[in-house]
Amino acid sequence: MGQIRLTGNPEIAVTVRRSARARRLSLRISQLDGRVTLTLPRAVPEAEGRAFLRSKEAWLRRHLENQGAPVPVGLGTRIPLEGALHEIVAGTGRSVTRGDGVLCVPGDPDRAAARLQGYLRTLARDRLAAASDVYSAKLGKPYTRLTLRDTRSRWGSCTSDGGLMYSWRLILGHPEVLDYVAAHEVAHLRHMNHSDRFWAEVERLYGDWRAPRKWLRDHGNELHRYRFD
Repeated sequence: MGQIRLTGNPEIAVTVRRSARARRLSLRISQLDGRVTLTLPRAVPEAEGRAFLRSKEAWLRRHLENQGAPVPVGLGTRIPLEGALHEIVAGTGRSVTRGDGVLCVPGDPDRAAARLQGYLRTLARDRLAAASDVYSAKLGKPYTRLTLRDTRSRWGSCTSDGGLMYSWRLILGHPEVLDYVAAHEVAHLRHMNHSDRFWAEVERLYGDWRAPRKWLRDHGNELHRYRFD
């Protein structure tokens, strides 16, 4: 792994990856966090990779601009929750509450983002545990544990000992997308690969998975725009 800095306004950091299996140069923008990766076949010199990168610069900048700027979360911000926009407003009492198109956050406004993140993580755990329970029962194979992270490389994962991990930001997206990711990871309890048998299992558990998978590819990066720090 190496890195190339593509000069300009703004400067773009590009991770360079060598691959013995790659047959051609390829350029990829992560739909999760906008990271750019240039893959070079083993025999291709780095100078050729730099020339390829320059030839794709206009395309690259256009796609990065379309991903949107970060959104700091606080009172007055509008964020998606289960696919619908909600405005963050000052609340009363001890807990975050959800109303018609609003999220009411009590307490110190400077702590609103942190309190809201806690609420969203709890809600995400409830939804993902419920979905995972349904799909693992349908599969006939239990999972061993469920953890949440703010992952930037994947929406979920399944370990060989049956542990499921999910990004809590799935709660921001449409419910069917969250359900699809749960079915996808539960299917890995039986097939630790992405073979045809695996995708057939996902379809048996969830149904037609193509639309939510495409939504994640096209719009998943938008869920990472919202900054709670």
